Amino acid sequence: MDLVVRTPRLPVAGETLHGHDFSITAGGKGANQAVAVARLGIPTQMVGRVGNDNFGNALLTSLHAAEVKTDQLLVDTVSSGVAVIAVDDAGENNIIIVAGANGQVNESDVARLCTLLPNAAALLLQLEIPLAAVMAAAQAAQQAGVPAILDPAPAQDIPAALYPLIDILTPNEVEASQLVGFAVNSPETAQRAAAELQRRGACTVIVKLGAKGVVCATTVETFFVPAFAVEAIDTVAAGDAFNGALAAALAEGRSLREAVLWGAGAGALSATKAGAQPSLPERETLEAFLVRNDGKQ
Repeated sequence: MDLVVRTPRLPVAGETLHGHDFSITAGGKGANQAVAVARLGIPTQMVGRVGNDNFGNALLTSLHAAEVKTDQLLVDTVSSGVAVIAVDDAGENNIIIVAGANGQVNESDVARLCTLLPNAAALLLQLEIPLAAVMAAAQAAQQAGVPAILDPAPAQDIPAALYPLIDILTPNEVEASQLVGFAVNSPETAQRAAAELQRRGACTVIVKLGAKGVVCATTVETFFVPAFAVEAIDTVAAGDAFNGALAAALAEGRSLREAVLWGAGAGALSATKAGAQPSLPERETLEAFLVRNDGKQ
């Protein structure tokens, strides 16, 4: 659950600021990406855990409203995961996460996932659950022949053994910088980072640079997609919108270039609205946006 405070600017260490708005909205990277895919018309299943509390009930309600199937979501005895988010007037944010039930996800959850893989077009993974569970899920997907898309967020080092299990790795500039050990803040440095992450075993690497665009490196080509020009209000969940739209497009058999364009469009639209799941676009909205902005990036 996202506890969001709006403030003129982000505080520095030790500083107290007055905020001017507070809201509670459904979030969590996995749930956000599930909703993002479902809103684009792709049948979607969520595997994971929520707490046996009011937040957990609200999170399930939000998933059901987006028509995400939750048969394989476990209600745990610990608290639901919480994110405390500050958003400044420029739309930038910082986030503190308490894992709660997400931190309890383990191989028993992966066993429930395995029942879904035979009919899956893709598996979306994030790092708000333990790395051991991510590794086991990626291994299961590889054995089932299902592409695994990993959003390496929140930013942290990931085991060398995980890279070869990932078909598409999608760090933003902060996450890419932490993974490769040098500043990733331009298309040029993103290309260097993508090459290094591919050297470690990731098949395709997509580096999300926010307003600077997207760099995508595959085994046969590297290409750049400029960002769409929008007035950002809140960048929370923009990366999740990107990953959801990317997976939705690929599930429909669209090319990787078109899928990256879908991701960039969904991320841009998400940044124009406040909140995580409330900001994720419907299919009609995304399609109309892409038509309006064709060639305008």
